[in-house]
Amino acid sequence: MLDAKRYGEWMLVVTTLIAAAGWIFTKEAIQGMPIIGFMALRFIFAAVIIFPLCISTHQKISFSNIPKAVGLGSLQTVQMLFWVIAVSTSSSLGEGAFILSLSILLVPLVVWLLFKEKPLSVFWVSLPIAISGLLFLSLTNGWTFSIGQLWFLGSAIALALYFTLNARLLQKIAIFPLTCIQFFCNAVICSVLSFLFEDWPEAIPLSIWAWFFASVIIATCLRYVLQAVGQKHVNIGNAAIIMILEPIWTLLFSVVFYDEPMPWMKWVGCTLIFVALVIYRGYVFLRTRRSKIY
Repeated sequence: MLDAKRYGEWMLVVTTLIAAAGWIFTKEAIQGMPIIGFMALRFIFAAVIIFPLCISTHQKISFSNIPKAVGLGSLQTVQMLFWVIAVSTSSSLGEGAFILSLSILLVPLVVWLLFKEKPLSVFWVSLPIAISGLLFLSLTNGWTFSIGQLWFLGSAIALALYFTLNARLLQKIAIFPLTCIQFFCNAVICSVLSFLFEDWPEAIPLSIWAWFFASVIIATCLRYVLQAVGQKHVNIGNAAIIMILEPIWTLLFSVVFYDEPMPWMKWVGCTLIFVALVIYRGYVFLRTRRSKIY
């Protein structure tokens, strides 16, 4: 029998696998439906599924915090739109996953710029390594960034900003109401944009709907639950290190499903970004653990 800690760790590993599979689900679903419309429907279903949890857990939210939740929901929408546009325009999902993972290293920079809290010293070690990795990824296009890479980078920057502000708002608002409001904001904004700028096909194949519901039920709802269960039993440092596995699984899935080309420059770039994340997350984990011991 697995103890609670090992059980939680395995739940987080499964979470990273599901998150990586979500990239494939999305890529396949948007082959047969408008990309913004896809996001609108995805978050409508997600909001409906999360809403009963707000009631059953008796979690409340004050009216004064609702505008802040809506504002962050709008920021999350921007980040998700950048991401889905990147997925739709890029044939290198694995590469994109590593670029998106740079948001982990951008968070300390955002905190420093917005709240004047200086990053840990290890940040200045990890950041140049990550930038070097990003430059190696650009080598595959002759030292220029492709459109897909730029969208992924924009998504990473928006995600770092969202994560920073959301973490502070979570200190004032319960997680389920905040998540539900943000999902609803995503749904409303994407629905309006899709109505104004997109044309829907007369019929959508059942296979496309299958991929869509996989993205909603498995990659959104199931992932959210498993991640919550895992984080309940695993300390935040360990959890953060395990979550670094997501871009690795995404890269493997992309190679298997889409024959993503992997020239040596891309291998070097992805490896450098991964090393930078491990150095930063590992140092934070060891520092936190040492402070608890002493």
